[in-house]
Amino acid sequence: MHTRPPRHAKLAAGLAIASLAAFGAAAHAQDSNKKSQSRALDNISLWVGGYYTNNDTTIGAKTGVLNTSGDVNLEDDLDFKKKKVEPRVRLDFLIGEHQGFTFDYYQVDRSHSKNLSEQINFLGQPIDATARVKGDLKFTFGSAAYKWWFGTGDDVFGLGLGAAYYKVDASIFGTANVNGETFSEGSSTDANAWAPNLQLGWRHAFNDEWRMYVNANGVKKNGGKLNGHIWDAAVGVEWFPWQNVGFGAEYAYTRIKLNQDKRNYDLNLDMKVHGPTAYVRFRF
Repeated sequence: MHTRPPRHAKLAAGLAIASLAAFGAAAHAQDSNKKSQSRALDNISLWVGGYYTNNDTTIGAKTGVLNTSGDVNLEDDLDFKKKKVEPRVRLDFLIGEHQGFTFDYYQVDRSHSKNLSEQINFLGQPIDATARVKGDLKFTFGSAAYKWWFGTGDDVFGLGLGAAYYKVDASIFGTANVNGETFSEGSSTDANAWAPNLQLGWRHAFNDEWRMYVNANGVKKNGGKLNGHIWDAAVGVEWFPWQNVGFGAEYAYTRIKLNQDKRNYDLNLDMKVHGPTAYVRFRF
């Protein structure tokens, strides 16, 4: 299926290019002070890569034609593939030596259909039926935070405060042939929200080529049309065979638990995403 590039992906790419241009001059001016700056940090740092996700997704759904109410696991019930490569982009830049901004963006976009030839409950009665169910889920996450870094040696610790934007597009549609009659019904949701974001980090430089890091961030929102919590943790290593270009690899775990109540759709999204991410790294 052909799709246009996501609007938020374009926004992230544009933000990265604009930030690199805007802060390139500042990075050059800071070169004279770089000796007092930790070599675990860069004036400008860009990650571009792919997140190889292992997914376990449960949503609350109501589709009357299939009498589905409550939890539906996309991988177990609808045979969604558990693993998929998703884009992930990060951008950091310093203002001075110990403060700066950090941005993160990723998206989980999945769709699948399944044919059923089994007995279902319809209007409280067991009936032999042939049915087709289609599910779609797109989760988008982006965050921006102001970050403070503590330490000037090979180890630095970071604290970030900012905001996160997240959006859920989800739908389940079913068509069933029961005793020669065809019934179709479905439900969908399209909701987004902003929430405060807290970030913690640690970075260590073994030398000028090898570094490692640990990142953790959390989002929690009470009330509103899409409430719940999102948290993410990752541990990674970086290798720079060249001064400005290198490679990164990390393992991340993300837990997303969101709730939304609507008249025709009760969304309780519980998604666990984990797996490795490979990056091409640029630093200036």
